[in-house]
Amino acid sequence: MMRLCALVLLFALPCAAHGLPHSERDLPEYTLQVAIDIQTSSIKGIATIPVAKGRELRFHRGRLNLVQASIAGREIAISGRGEEVRILPGQDGMLVIRYEGVLRESSCNGQCSDVIGDKGVFLTGTWYPKPDRMCLYHLIATLPEGFEAVSEAETIEKSARDHRCTFSFEFPHPLDGITLIASDRYRTAKERLGNVEIFAYFFSEDADLIGTYLGHAKQYLKRYDALISAYPYRRFSIVENSLPVGYSMPTYTVLGQAVVRLPFIPETSLGHEILHQWFGNSVYVDYAGGNWAEGLTSFLADHLYEEEKGRGKEYRKGLLIDFASYVNDKNDFPLKAFTTRTDYPSEAIGYGKALMVFQMLEDLLGPERFYESIRYFAADMRFKNASWDDLKRAFERYYGRDLAFFFGQWIDGKGLPDFRLEEVKVRPSGADFEVAFSIRQEGKAYSLDLPAMIYSRAGKTSRLLHLSREKERFAIVLGELPERIALDEEYRVARKLSVDEIPPVVARLLGDEKRIVVLPPTKPEIYDDIVAHFRAKGDRVSEPKGVGFEDLKTHSLVILGADNPIVGSLYGGEADVSNGFTLSIREMPWNRWKVAGIFDGRSKEEVGAAFGKVFHYGKFSQLRFDHGTNVYKSVDDKVQGISRELYKEAAAVDVSALRTLREVMQRVADKKIIYVGESHDLFSHHAMELEIVKDLVRRGRKIAIGMEMFQRPFQGAVDAYIEGGIDEKAFLKGTEYFKRWGFDYGLYRPILVFAKSLKIPVVALNQRREIVDKVFRGGLDSLSEEEKRSMPSGMDFSDEGYRKRLAKAFREHAGSRTENFDFFYQAQVLWDETMSESISQFLRTHPDYQMVVLAGNGHLEYGSGIPGRTARRTPYDYAVILNDADMEKGAADFVLFPDTIVGSPSPRLMVLFKEGAGRAEVTGFPEQSVSQAAGMKVGDVILAIGEAPVQNVDDVKLELTTKKKGDRVRVRVLRKDFVGIPRQMDLNVVLE
Repeated sequence: MMRLCALVLLFALPCAAHGLPHSERDLPEYTLQVAIDIQTSSIKGIATIPVAKGRELRFHRGRLNLVQASIAGREIAISGRGEEVRILPGQDGMLVIRYEGVLRESSCNGQCSDVIGDKGVFLTGTWYPKPDRMCLYHLIATLPEGFEAVSEAETIEKSARDHRCTFSFEFPHPLDGITLIASDRYRTAKERLGNVEIFAYFFSEDADLIGTYLGHAKQYLKRYDALISAYPYRRFSIVENSLPVGYSMPTYTVLGQAVVRLPFIPETSLGHEILHQWFGNSVYVDYAGGNWAEGLTSFLADHLYEEEKGRGKEYRKGLLIDFASYVNDKNDFPLKAFTTRTDYPSEAIGYGKALMVFQMLEDLLGPERFYESIRYFAADMRFKNASWDDLKRAFERYYGRDLAFFFGQWIDGKGLPDFRLEEVKVRPSGADFEVAFSIRQEGKAYSLDLPAMIYSRAGKTSRLLHLSREKERFAIVLGELPERIALDEEYRVARKLSVDEIPPVVARLLGDEKRIVVLPPTKPEIYDDIVAHFRAKGDRVSEPKGVGFEDLKTHSLVILGADNPIVGSLYGGEADVSNGFTLSIREMPWNRWKVAGIFDGRSKEEVGAAFGKVFHYGKFSQLRFDHGTNVYKSVDDKVQGISRELYKEAAAVDVSALRTLREVMQRVADKKIIYVGESHDLFSHHAMELEIVKDLVRRGRKIAIGMEMFQRPFQGAVDAYIEGGIDEKAFLKGTEYFKRWGFDYGLYRPILVFAKSLKIPVVALNQRREIVDKVFRGGLDSLSEEEKRSMPSGMDFSDEGYRKRLAKAFREHAGSRTENFDFFYQAQVLWDETMSESISQFLRTHPDYQMVVLAGNGHLEYGSGIPGRTARRTPYDYAVILNDADMEKGAADFVLFPDTIVGSPSPRLMVLFKEGAGRAEVTGFPEQSVSQAAGMKVGDVILAIGEAPVQNVDDVKLELTTKKKGDRVRVRVLRKDFVGIPRQMDLNVVLE
């Protein structure tokens, strides 16, 4: 099997064959009868296989004890050392091997391919005498009562007797090995798609995922039935497992529990696993000629899904970034030599480069002939060992030409082409313009077609440039003055990236073979884990003063501490950091092919909690962790393609038109409605909102504040607070703020306190969250009649520009809440229309008021969300002010760019809860929890904070709004003593 590291999620296929030619009629039938004892982690079995006199048979026995081998009842000798054993039959007949073994997880040295224990049965390696040839397997397995079992099988028959279950597995096709998975924790379900039965074996605690997985499995099977051919088997199973692994075998896939629970798996990786049923599990891999299946499966699954979401270019560029980061002259090898992923370089070649080869084949043949070739290959090589040569033959059949040149340079050779755009000139050509340029290939010259795009004010012109020599000259005539040329900006060619294209990312630092670790000026013990890791890799460790100029030109740097003096020497000052752990990757100024990684942590614990996770974020430039949890990640933008500016139209800014906020208010103060957009989590935006409100108050305006953050059914609680009838805690509880909005109340508190001080009306604008969520999931038609009565009086879906912008956003975030764009669009319009109606209703009943509307930028941009809809209802004059938005024509009347302002977030107990039955129970603590330090324990039930009783998590948050960071509070908890008697006790906690 090829292992999937669960958190990295590199889904793989089984080793279906080892290059052994076969005919199903010539293959031996291998019968296995096994009995498994869970309590002792043991297996006993009888293996039966036909043998011929004088023909030696070799087996691998792993951790098994081969008790006896016999033919026709006569015991024969077993020879060989270590895992491999040999048997030389003295006669024709049936060889019977009796064997046994103990397969505990604790004894497998971390290589848990065979485990029997409390977590179940996981047998994917050498759990039976494994012959060195392909066989037709028949498996009969006996397990304790209550177990369910899965193996490679077209049919599974189960019988029960004497508190034992016996499973018989029949698979009529050749295999080079067989597996067995079983558990007594499974909840099972089945659906049918045509003549295919689809099974789910999930643990009871994850049974709610079964419907999702079965539904997606049906869609993938339909998809690949149509794209390739009919599903090759009558049965497919999705099997959950406790171990942190993932495998794909003929007729089923095994996913670790940690993998199954990841929300994106059924929408992405499950499709990859199902596609392996065609490529790898029915068309076998001839490993002697290279593993082609990972690249093809990734191309037709992972990449295809991203391509359909409009992110194919980014996906392909990411593969080329990985290749540039991890592959060098020392570790590179041809695709025909790839068998399985063993490290980052082999993954970049066997998965990434191979995927790009299939992209280029599709572009060369065209989609129609490409898929005809794939369909022919899948049918012609079913249950056979297939090589790259077999793929070549299939593609040549439909291409109609010899592809030896293509496979020779991409499969047999190593490396990637390296292009240079040179001698670029723009000159008049009559009334037109000619763009002349050269493309030079560094090193080996490849024969290929390179896409080129030339941009002008009139649009863009595409060309396909054929290259076959070290240097080629081209000239393209255009009717408009060209502004820019870009080569392969869609990343459809497997090639080396130029330095202008490849961003500084974590992968570049991890993949560099020449690194220096620069020690921090203070508290070096904080970074002990990082130093130990890179020292073990052979990296040099140095004080800052030991890093010379030549080092800066030839090495990437691991810089420890944002205050490290080498940061100042390279980048002019300390790196920007925040509490927790940060990593910032930057280009080295003296060699742009090298990078510096600036690591900064506030404590050894923070570094320890986060550093090991950095390796899973290879494509990012900036990372931030808080107590080991990633809270921020970004990648520095780079140009797309090998690009050159040809002519840049002069830009002009009317400096006299620049305005301050004070001047903006002079322009908008008379507007009936002033919309102010925000990013919900930035205090500086809320500070601008408060300044706008205060400015209008100073002008003597009679204003109200409309807030997206509160929902209409809770207007009474809002009014009571503003009028002084209830206090702040009652207000937050009455509006269910923490359940329905969730952003730190400290961001909005200054606005509400000011409104309360002057009794400025605050209008709850938003729709009930339950309604919007239901529409996201099932559309407006899913609402009950009672729910529909809460809908606004009119809903306009005709704004095509708005729809297109939302469709783009939907594609970029598909799968997060709904798979149906129509439902997404309906919910968005419902959201906007409800807020618009709330504004209109207030102003109609309070015609002497102005209103300042506070909402997210997305609800206000271009007037498509709330403003235009309110104008339809009540044609009042309005202005739109956005904070930190793009300066695009028509997006707003004004855009503010406030300086960063740090607010006062609500203090924290640093406790994880579960709630129910009127109680808040402690389930855990983040790192460095102040409550844990004060003596709180998992299982404690919080009864009160100070004198305030606590029944749920909201009560905790409510009480904390009256506190400040650093306050000492008394927390009363209920705890069972050592004999189980509940007792109350008080703890003193200093709030974080």
